[in-house]
This record gives sequence, C-alpha cells and structure tokens, in this order.
Amino acid sequence: MTHHDEQRLIRKVLEGDAEAFAPLVERYSRPIFALVVGIVGQREEAEELTQDIFLKAYTHLASYGSRSAFSTWLYRIACNTALTAVKRRQRRFALFDFSRAERLPELSDDGELTELSEAQEQALRAALDRLEADERALIQLHYYENRPLSECGEILSLTENNTKVRLHRIRKKLGVWITEKQ
Repeated sequence: MTHHDEQRLIRKVLEGDAEAFAPLVERYSRPIFALVVGIVGQREEAEELTQDIFLKAYTHLASYGSRSAFSTWLYRIACNTALTAVKRRQRRFALFDFSRAERLPELSDDGELTELSEAQEQALRAALDRLEADERALIQLHYYENRPLSECGEILSLTENNTKVRLHRIRKKLGVWITEKQ
C-alpha cells in the first residue's frame, strides 16, 4: 500500500466510510502490536492496548493533518498509549518480547548489529530490563522496528539531534551495565 493509497483510505473514512479503515488496521496491526508488546512486556495487555490505539486513531483521524506519514502519526499514538500504560502501572520490567527473536543483536556505537554469545545476550537482557520505559521505546523503535532517527524523534516528540544524543547515552549506559555482569 502506497502513501497515496493510505491518503485515499483516510479521505474515505473521513467522508463516512468506516470500512475503509480496515485495510489500515490490517497493514499496521502487526507492527503496532510488536511495538506495544515491546514497550509493555505483556502480550495480553499489548493486545488490549493495540485495540485502544486503533480506536483512538479512528476517532481522532480528523486531527491527522498529513504533516507526517500516517505510520508516524500512528506510531506516536502507540508509543504514547504504551508509555502511559507503563507509567500507570509504575512497575519496571522487560519491554522486549524475547520469544520473538532467536538471538539478540548487539547495539554497537556505530549502529552495526552483531551476534552475541549466550552470556552477552543474558547481560544485554538484564541491562535492557533496567532502562526506563521511554529509553526502551527508543531502542525498540530504532533497532527492532528499524525506524530512522528522524522518525523516532518525531514519534517521541524529540528533535533528531536530541534523539541521537539520547540513543548514544542509552548505548553507553547499556555498555556499562553489560560489563558489570561479565
């Protein structure tokens, strides 16, 4: 589905054709669910939140102003909804669904991803668990959803430079915590 197709469907929804929203849900439900489960850490909660996100998107579709891609707007809603749920619970736990991946990539300063040993993987998991929810959201968006820094910043309401700085600091923090475990 192209950007033009998405815009056409959005116009149809805004004109009263509720069924035109279904292809957008179909296209984005899996990546939005993956992002949300990565942030909240629980599949059942992520399923409920994903439904809430699409309901919010549908009811607020008129506020989508085409200033950014529809996916960016939708991801912003998803991040905000998931981060609010995490804050509401006021508990910290892993935000990544590690059952989805056989091996975790190493997050190097140059952005290259490499395979980890079993001990390194366990240390990385423990370090990721210690991050704040907004830090894990940035890691999830950039490394696991492969979103460019500019889009990560837009989704999280950060400038691109601020996004780069925060990502650098998070990687440094992870590096320190990983070396503590070894």
